[in-house]
Amino acid sequence: MHRGSGGRGRLAQRWSARLALVAVLAAVVILLVFAGIKSLALLGAGLAALAIAAASLWWALTQHGIGRLLAFTLAAVAPLAVLALYAWAELLWVVLVSLALWAVGVTVGGAALSRDIEQTGPPEMRTAPPKHPFLIMNALSGGGKVGKFHLREKAVALDADVLLLDTAHRQDVVALADKAVEDGADLLGVAGGDGTQALVAGVAARHGIPFMVIPAGTRNHFALDLGLDRDDPSTCLDALTDGVELRVDLGFIGERAFVNNASFGTYASVVQSPAYRDDKVRTILQTLPDLLTHRRGPRLAVRTTDMAIDGPQAVLISNNPYRMGDLAGLGRREVLDSGALGVLGVNVDNAAQAAELLAGRHAPGLTTLTAQEVVIDADEPEIEAGVDGEALTLPTPVRCTIRPRALRVRVPRHRPGVPRTRAPMNWRRLGKLALS
Repeated sequence: MHRGSGGRGRLAQRWSARLALVAVLAAVVILLVFAGIKSLALLGAGLAALAIAAASLWWALTQHGIGRLLAFTLAAVAPLAVLALYAWAELLWVVLVSLALWAVGVTVGGAALSRDIEQTGPPEMRTAPPKHPFLIMNALSGGGKVGKFHLREKAVALDADVLLLDTAHRQDVVALADKAVEDGADLLGVAGGDGTQALVAGVAARHGIPFMVIPAGTRNHFALDLGLDRDDPSTCLDALTDGVELRVDLGFIGERAFVNNASFGTYASVVQSPAYRDDKVRTILQTLPDLLTHRRGPRLAVRTTDMAIDGPQAVLISNNPYRMGDLAGLGRREVLDSGALGVLGVNVDNAAQAAELLAGRHAPGLTTLTAQEVVIDADEPEIEAGVDGEALTLPTPVRCTIRPRALRVRVPRHRPGVPRTRAPMNWRRLGKLALS
């Protein structure tokens, strides 16, 4: 039965590869048959419009007043003008059908190649349930998810000790977690955002006890990469009775832990503004011109053992690298136990380089690498940083490190899971699969 099921799966994979190649071939044939030599002009016009739009957006972000308005207008008009050109030539339907077929081919082909890749994630270990779990909950986090999903009541029913944070006064969650361990807690957990998760995770790692994530924040990227259910955080409480343990890496800035990332440069400077929380869009538009053109803010320098990045506008250091192979993968990490930090540096000084960012990870202004240690220095004694969404000011140089498998995370045995790794598109490999 198992062998037959595997054979059918392999057959479906081959037919998916064949469908992908047929769709891509059809996309090319339609252009050639209905547009002929004009197909080259259509392709060139489309690429030119994308480059003009990217360059215009750069100008818009680096200008104020009428200059910004004109740049935004050009960014919108360029692709519309190309569409109008296609329509005038009575070839708009040809372009749209060709693009649709190409998208189908790439999507189906990528899915076919990805079927050979196992689901990602660190190994699961069965361990005894905790006897004295201690959970910290923020009632205001995520728009009130703690109350909406009755997390406190459900946790207490499972014999967990729950501390509801006093929302009227700032409390030291690190001290609260340390005190709980001193009083006998054998598991620490947080129902809140990634910033609070990281602080308490650092305490759990230091004491060598399990940590439990309850995604009651706004985004909860750490929970996403752990495969937890962010739509219903109460399901994470199943880890108290029917859970498994994962060993994952933990990033550090000095001795402060982070579970997702630390950002420096433009974004970190923007989120420091007092007006950012009330009006994000306006604050970004008012702040970015000076930051992107180096008229304000420190000049950064990034060093690893093998490489240096001089003067980037933005730097992102992540606890394990983010997937960069395709736009759909941005913001996801394939693994959480690679033992390496992800490093992303952006250095764009003019409109031409902004247009080149369309090339993705191979763009000259984009640097991606991995390292066990990263040092961020500047020409000022302090720099602003965003650490798991929290705005901080740190003395330079800032040293980021990773501690492999330092954090024991207890998760439910049954959970949505981490999606399969998406394989990069490889047309030669796809062709071999289709012909096999």
